[in-house]
Amino acid sequence: MPIKTVATDQAPGAIGPYVQGKIVGDFLFASGQIPLDPVTGEIVGETITEQTQQVMKNVGAILVAAGTDFDHVVKTTCFLSDMSNFVPFNEAYAQAFQVEFPARSAVEVARLPKDVLVEVEVMAYLGK
Repeated sequence: MPIKTVATDQAPGAIGPYVQGKIVGDFLFASGQIPLDPVTGEIVGETITEQTQQVMKNVGAILVAAGTDFDHVVKTTCFLSDMSNFVPFNEAYAQAFQVEFPARSAVEVARLPKDVLVEVEVMAYLGK
């Protein structure tokens, strides 16, 4: 089964030895996204709401590059630097999904790249 790399300049480029996403069969496995501006590489937002909105924009750009959208996301893993941000994170996160929410894990971690507040990775079904 061929494996295809997903790359778009509409989402931040990798800041390490990884790619934005991989398509394997009918599934997209996207790398975790943090709230970076894809043009400047700078962190967008100071609050969890602002950062989550940017993260979901970045995730959305990778989904589009893979030929899909949030309606086809089946699983997300959400990393929060502080679980006390869970409620405002949920509110911003939920805005990305129009049809149905995916399965999800949400965990607090000790630290995220560039000391951001949130990172989200997704898996999406590409089949019809």
